[in-house]
Amino acid sequence: MNPRLTAIAGRLKGSIFSIEDLPVVIGRETNATLCIADASVSRRHSQIEKEDEQFVILDLDSLNGTFVNDVPVKRRTLQHGDRVRIGDSQFLFLMHDGEAASQSSEVEFDEGQIVSGSTLQVRFNDALYLMARDLSALMKVSTTINAIRGMEELQKTLLELLFEVVPAERGAILLVDNGAQGPEAEFTSVFGLDRRRGPDESIKVSRTITKWVLHHEEALLISNQAEDKGFGATADSLTADRPGSVLCVPLVMLQRTLGVIYLDTREPDAIFDKDHLQLVSAISAITAVAMENARHIEWLVSENQRLIADFNIEHNLVGESPPVREVLQFIAKVAPTDSTVLLSGESGTGKELAARAIHQNSKRAKKSFMAVNCAALAESLLESELFGHEKGSFTGALAQKKGRLEIADGGTVFLDEIGELSPALQVKLLRVLQEREFERVGGTRTIKIDIRLITATNKNLEEAVNDGTFRQDLYYRLNVVSLEMPPLRDRQEDIPLLAKYFAAKYGEKCNRRVTGISAEAQARLRGYDWPGNVRELENALERAVVLGTTDHILLEDLPESVLESEPPASAPATRYHEAVAQTKRQIILNAMQQAKGSYTEAAKLLGVHPNYLHRLIRNLNLKEQLKK
Repeated sequence: MNPRLTAIAGRLKGSIFSIEDLPVVIGRETNATLCIADASVSRRHSQIEKEDEQFVILDLDSLNGTFVNDVPVKRRTLQHGDRVRIGDSQFLFLMHDGEAASQSSEVEFDEGQIVSGSTLQVRFNDALYLMARDLSALMKVSTTINAIRGMEELQKTLLELLFEVVPAERGAILLVDNGAQGPEAEFTSVFGLDRRRGPDESIKVSRTITKWVLHHEEALLISNQAEDKGFGATADSLTADRPGSVLCVPLVMLQRTLGVIYLDTREPDAIFDKDHLQLVSAISAITAVAMENARHIEWLVSENQRLIADFNIEHNLVGESPPVREVLQFIAKVAPTDSTVLLSGESGTGKELAARAIHQNSKRAKKSFMAVNCAALAESLLESELFGHEKGSFTGALAQKKGRLEIADGGTVFLDEIGELSPALQVKLLRVLQEREFERVGGTRTIKIDIRLITATNKNLEEAVNDGTFRQDLYYRLNVVSLEMPPLRDRQEDIPLLAKYFAAKYGEKCNRRVTGISAEAQARLRGYDWPGNVRELENALERAVVLGTTDHILLEDLPESVLESEPPASAPATRYHEAVAQTKRQIILNAMQQAKGSYTEAAKLLGVHPNYLHRLIRNLNLKEQLKK
């Protein structure tokens, strides 16, 4: 395991940071473990620590949030390949180096020192002029490897081509991570091949030689090691099986060393010479670019797959509070089944998001998800929308039309505001649930369907049943498994996460740089009771992004309804907004006194709608004062 953060965007792009020495503090201050000199990053922004053999990232109450796979988090267990965004910088969290190459021999490092023997060193730049020699071999290598895109196939083919021009028995290609340079750089990818025995044979390579070549960027040839008393005469043996010749050259591209090519042989008659060293050095010069391109393409493919997986991120529930965890646990239990689900809760709590999450985690995920708002259409239009109609069945029916139920065959239908369904349509829907069949409007042919039904309502359906406005038998059919979505006021700890998420979302949509939310604005957001729930919060943040003038969302960017709310006791004092709120309180109290407690008369005196006056009284916490 090699836990690390690889910077893929921002000022540190290309850098790699080990996270073995824990905890890792990330921030703008100079003594942070990972220092990011960026104004959008807080002084102590986030921290990575270890819990039960897992790595966990915590947001340290940063100004603009810590994002994992574009979702703001307070605390999240990191998985291999997760994208961490902090300010303008993005990192990939990596724990291991991928699966071992199936065509590769096992490569072991020998910790012994370099053996005695005749040694030849060649600098990388000195080898470039040799490309004119052995032109046919170089052309074959170039044309072959540049047509290969996969790293495993590229490394295997390169070693096989080297075996054709160099009398080597075994070979290995050892690569370092992008950006890893200097004597501390470690090999993170190895591929070995035995010329005679194939990938099943274990290969030992000298760590001393490979690290020396990597650090000095010079090719190295050691031959006749038992006879010569030159380079490292007093050192230990190279490997246990004492190869007669060893050749190691660096892979250099644009003055950056990607790794090394290592070849050796034990045959006494197959000795490497200067010509072999020069030829392999020239081959490495034209191979390095293909190697880097193949690595980059593999990274792009994996990143593309990640982006596709994250494409529907805005449909996921954002939050880490206990109520949200309960919702996610419910979704995990019911999603694999075909049971009908009834979602209840106030408007704007995310019932459709929960319905989509159930669909996306079910066996029907590859089929259609059809959402219909039962309160948005008149009864006749809704019937046609759900069941479809035949040509000429009513005025304007110029062609046959399939309904949402028919289109969603094999998938999921989500009926929002199910409490608004008319009695006639309730009967039709009951038949669909019982028989899984229906007829189009004006049609006589019975259509069989296979759908999962998810419904939602902000009404109390039990009361509707008692009032006779909703069929009892339909209610029992719909209420197989039910969930009440928590209102935002019951999950206040999620408000900062949601606010940062929406600020980032609309900042990108509006092409406006938003680096954070001020402490005063965050406190006021948490102090508001959000009768419109998450939908109202999203609208408030979109408004703040559109109308704001700085790179931070300030208190004055928030809607009046939020500013009218009582700030928490811990919130920083703002004289202007507190004075405005106090003036509003006094005006309302005076009007209510003149109207002798009548809301309607007070609203007339103030020239506002009674509903607006009720909202003001609620937001300004005046109910207790008016009772006195």
